Amino acid sequence: MPAQLTDQQRHEMIARLRALPDELEHAVSGLTTEQLTTHYLPNEWCVAQNVHHVADAHIISYSRMKIMLTDEHPALYQASTDGWAATADADNPDIATSIQLLKGLHPRWAMLFESLSEEQWLRTGVRANGSAITIEDVLRIYSNHGYNHIEQINKTLAAR
Repeated sequence: MPAQLTDQQRHEMIARLRALPDELEHAVSGLTTEQLTTHYLPNEWCVAQNVHHVADAHIISYSRMKIMLTDEHPALYQASTDGWAATADADNPDIATSIQLLKGLHPRWAMLFESLSEEQWLRTGVRANGSAITIEDVLRIYSNHGYNHIEQINKTLAAR
């Protein structure tokens, strides 16, 4: 189990989370439909799938966090990321809707993180594999998650 985060570390991670929608939008601005929907790398998602996945995953994680704050040690839903990436909307080149979802969600999510007491940071939920996750773990994961997908997008576009 990692050491508990300091207030400064939390603040920095929340700032990254808050900045992600603009960073993601910048990474994909001006791309053509072909660039958004072409699978340039075998067995990897296209750019649009990455963008839509970030929106899907962050909405789910925000909801899971709210459940962790209001229920005692709840079982947490685990989405099939590859299954969701195969749905009809997942490789749609209209990524503006997912960017807008993130622009609405992230300020609210950051505000929720900023409001937490020390006790709330340690509240837990149970993942599908049976392992526990704290709200602090959620911040650790999702302050990086979207940036990992920006890296994947850049890797995908570099393979053109």
